[in-house]
Amino acid sequence: MARTIYLTGEAKSPTNNPITSQWGLFFIGLVVDTETHIIQAMDCTATLTLTVEFVRELLVGRSLLDEESLVESITDRYHGSSQRALATSVRNAAAKYRDLSADPSA
Repeated sequence: MARTIYLTGEAKSPTNNPITSQWGLFFIGLVVDTETHIIQAMDCTATLTLTVEFVRELLVGRSLLDEESLVESITDRYHGSSQRALATSVRNAAAKYRDLSADPSA
């Protein structure tokens, strides 16, 4: 059995954000190790490479099950206009992950 899965989280970004005009929503993609729950890789629909790199630093290597700590890091350290959308997309991905983990047929 493969140890990693790919899942996404999404959220609305502010209407004045370039993300909204380019993609409509803020998306985050995560590769998660299903045995350790650790985020192995991440990408998101940010318009700046520096933003993607910074968000990657915030999330990769941490447990997706530690949702509150992840969101706290976003709130404390990420002060871009899509802060709320990023936090919501992480919460969305964490909820999907918990649902998958609870489903024995998944």
